[in-house]
Amino acid sequence: MWMRRSRIRICWVVLTLASFSLEWQPAVGDDVVVLTEDNFEKEVGQDLGALVEFYAPWCGHCKKLAPEYEKLGTSFKKVKSILIGKVDCDEHKSLCSKYGVSGYPTIQWFPKGSLEPKKYEGARTAEALTEFLNNEGGTNVKMAAIPSDVVVLTLDNFNEIAMDETKDVMVEFYAPWCGHCKHLAPTYEKVATAFKLEEDVVIANLDADKHRDLADKYDVSGYPTLKFFPKSNKAGEEYDGGQDLDDFVDFINERCGTSRDSKGQLTAKAGILEALDKLVKEFGAAGTDEKKTVYGRIEDEVKKLKGSAARYGKIYLKAAKSCMEKGPDYAKKEIERLERMLKKSISSGKADEFNLKKNILSTFA
Repeated sequence: MWMRRSRIRICWVVLTLASFSLEWQPAVGDDVVVLTEDNFEKEVGQDLGALVEFYAPWCGHCKKLAPEYEKLGTSFKKVKSILIGKVDCDEHKSLCSKYGVSGYPTIQWFPKGSLEPKKYEGARTAEALTEFLNNEGGTNVKMAAIPSDVVVLTLDNFNEIAMDETKDVMVEFYAPWCGHCKHLAPTYEKVATAFKLEEDVVIANLDADKHRDLADKYDVSGYPTLKFFPKSNKAGEEYDGGQDLDDFVDFINERCGTSRDSKGQLTAKAGILEALDKLVKEFGAAGTDEKKTVYGRIEDEVKKLKGSAARYGKIYLKAAKSCMEKGPDYAKKEIERLERMLKKSISSGKADEFNLKKNILSTFA
């Protein structure tokens, strides 16, 4: 077990710490295999070596390890000879007991074709674990440089970015030594990735240890502190919501008028404008000659729209025009075509374009 650190450095108030430990779940990275009693021997002890972390959801040291272990999984995701996995010992007690786990986290190496593990005793960093795996598994993997979608703020660019009245900006004030900040990091990165295609939304962070004057200016006294700087209030608003990915996504969608899911994909509500829905229903019920009149009213409403709404309005107009020119089945057939395109390998930007069009066409279908 790791030595307990001094409690002098308190990253959060005691009540938050207590609730945090109860709610915390390890960051689930796509590159770390979740092992259970059902699949353990199907994955481990086969034709590849496996590094397995045995953890407990409430364990402080496990929380600290989580972002490092996820980095490790990312670094080895293309290595077919090594599996990076983890077992929740609260959920799978008998499995953890079988392998002699008595403290958390316990990290064990299972050589290729063996269910007899070797306990890892080194430092719990991605770098040290990578070196261990290279030695044991005969690989030559280097730590993956993981690109970040979180905007790094400094004294030089803070006002330019956070005070931009055309942007909604979420800022995490953190300290490099703060355990809760390290735990939040992978989730916060996923938030930034989910909204990276939203031009008016910025997910950023600031090293408050390094930029103490800025932290003091915004009354930052604990870490992490999250402040939201919407277009309408550059004084900054305290974010006191949950710290799960879905909590952040729901908050930003509500406050910024976006429609993203936790994976960054547009939801079925994206692009839908209530102001035009009534006119679209009239358009659908109208006869051939009347459709032209309703189309003109839609055009007048679109001219009033601003920002992203104006962009969506243009899609409404184009859809209405196509429905008049190509007949009543146009919307349904075009939706089917777009759905086929979305199943192919396309860029995120192109997927957004197709989903917006599909959503708006659905109001005509």
